[in-house]
Amino acid sequence: ACRAASSSPPRFFSFSAKDMKHRLGFLLQKSDSCDYSSSQGKKEKISSSQRLSQEEVRKWADSLENLIHHDRGLAAFRAFLKSEYSEENIEFWVSCEEYKKTKSPAKLSPKARKIYDEFISVQATKEVNLDSCTREKTSHNMLEPTLSCFDEAQRKIFTLMEKDSYRRFLKSPYYLDLVSPPGAGCGPENCKRNHTHSLDCNSNIISQCA
Repeated sequence: ACRAASSSPPRFFSFSAKDMKHRLGFLLQKSDSCDYSSSQGKKEKISSSQRLSQEEVRKWADSLENLIHHDRGLAAFRAFLKSEYSEENIEFWVSCEEYKKTKSPAKLSPKARKIYDEFISVQATKEVNLDSCTREKTSHNMLEPTLSCFDEAQRKIFTLMEKDSYRRFLKSPYYLDLVSPPGAGCGPENCKRNHTHSLDCNSNIISQCA
């Protein structure tokens, strides 16, 4: 039977490979799925543009850029980093990307300070691993923040992920379960209907059918 994806466990809980599959299934629930509502039990129609193809997933192995510039690839990588307690790296990278889209000069300083306090300062709650030189330079950039003030720090963290966690991601269930051939589809006879909510079975992403 298909099991509904459970909510993410607390940060400090360890979890098995099966738990990881459930977590990733939840994150990627927009992908090819069979959705049966409690009232109608009809299969939700999903356009081909919404489906996650095997070709797209394989491209994630070509480069870290391909992976994190794809919405679902980013979600999968973020989930993997969270399992390794190092999600601050991708969160910092994403924050920098968003920061560079700032259009109002008046918002640069407060946004820059927020990123600095959260990821770079000595008392940062999600401190990223930067060398002292890069940290000092970024600190100096805070005096007059510009759209490029985090560029060097962002590059260093990208390189760190590329050489380390990205390689492990490609060997992990988070990626291997996606790149493997899709399992048997979930039909109404295999999906337990929830009396109050609809149930998604991500058969084309991760087989959750027993």
